[in-house]
Amino acid sequence: MKILLALLFSLCAVLPAQAQNYPTRSIKLFVPFPPGGFSDLYARAIAARMSDTFGQAVVVENKPGAGGNIAADAVAKSAPDGYTLVMGTIGTHAINATLFPKLPYDPVKDFAAVAFVVDADGLLVAHTTVEANTVGELIALAKSKPGVLNYASAGPGSTSHLAAEVFKQRTGTQITHIPYKGNVPALLDVVAGNAQISFATLATVVPHVKSGRLKPLGVLGSHRSAALPNVPTIAESGVPGFDVGNWTAMFAPAGTPPAVVAKLNAEVVRVMKLPEIQTRMVDEGMRTTAMTPKQFGDFVQAEVKRWGEVVRRVGVTAE
Repeated sequence: MKILLALLFSLCAVLPAQAQNYPTRSIKLFVPFPPGGFSDLYARAIAARMSDTFGQAVVVENKPGAGGNIAADAVAKSAPDGYTLVMGTIGTHAINATLFPKLPYDPVKDFAAVAFVVDADGLLVAHTTVEANTVGELIALAKSKPGVLNYASAGPGSTSHLAAEVFKQRTGTQITHIPYKGNVPALLDVVAGNAQISFATLATVVPHVKSGRLKPLGVLGSHRSAALPNVPTIAESGVPGFDVGNWTAMFAPAGTPPAVVAKLNAEVVRVMKLPEIQTRMVDEGMRTTAMTPKQFGDFVQAEVKRWGEVVRRVGVTAE
């Protein structure tokens, strides 16, 4: 018994020491999508500052594929030591749990929720030829021409797809879905006039809105965006309760020592409060919320439930 107690005490002493010394080598941070998206950009912003703080390189590696599942699965199956992390998203850690019948990982059980990073404002935009300048006018137009209007999405089950389907259900409209392989080609086709509307990430469409190539109709979230303060939300434009976000956050494998998770959380929260990051978020239509690992874990569980209900209601699945 004395030997067992001694071993337990020694183990308890080792774990805090490991966290205190962490990291002693480079950290790999996977991004589940190609370079250029907001998950990638904020991963790189955090990695650069985290490297300075920790004195160890934090290397961002893009690992796209299967709606983000390849990167998430790789991290879920990595050693739980804090040296392999992933910038999970609303897709990889909420929507995909229901969207993919055979998801190779559990977004809650297989991960340690580290820190919330940002929630990206979304924007309903239309090509300049669409005869609607407000959400109300778009609804009236869609009802007068069922199935004639179309919308471009990043693909089946993407946030842009689900946002549109929720909009259709809430407004009783029929709008045709045109899926693309990613947000960029979808948006470019709306700019070109090959598709008419899109429920897109605000940061990606602001340049096209300011240049006059796209018309902003409504913000997807529950609050107006500081980037376009004069554009009303869809909710205040006649669709009460409409609220679609698009977040990204940091996860580690399940079993990562709590002290290591806490250290990573504190660093992410610190970085997101930096003045230059705060200014950048306003310009790009982003917002952050400081959460403890426990609060963030509860948030993820709530998101899995919420989006599971949406996916089942819409009736979409991914192979």
